[in-house]
Amino acid sequence: MKIKQLSIFLQNRMGSLSKPLEVLSDADVNIRAMCMADTSEFGILRLVVDDPEKGKDALEENNFLVKITEIIGVEMNDAPGGLTSILNVIKNNNIDLEYLYAFTHDKINKAILLLHTEQLDELISTLQSNDIVIVSAQEVYNL
Repeated sequence: MKIKQLSIFLQNRMGSLSKPLEVLSDADVNIRAMCMADTSEFGILRLVVDDPEKGKDALEENNFLVKITEIIGVEMNDAPGGLTSILNVIKNNNIDLEYLYAFTHDKINKAILLLHTEQLDELISTLQSNDIVIVSAQEVYNL
């Protein structure tokens, strides 16, 4: 149920994004979703890949600082209000999200929303009790 996400810490300078992506490509690790957050000094590249352990090993062998973080994925309607309906459930249950990102895939009218919070187990039970579909890690890795 929980998805392993790679968080890679990068210096915020031109070209710093291409090198970790080349390392993953050379290691035959496929990216499923990505999100980049930055400050003036550094960036955090968050990736969901098809083989998180292999990806982490390849990046560390190339001197990148990498952390595996657990997140969850939920299925949402790919339509106006789809995200809002899920966020309202989370807000109404006083769960504090740290970040989220989403992507579409081959299911018609559906998207996958990736979520991280320190309250991950509470988030899972809250979403399940509100009939929100949680996507398995294997489903995301195999997209």
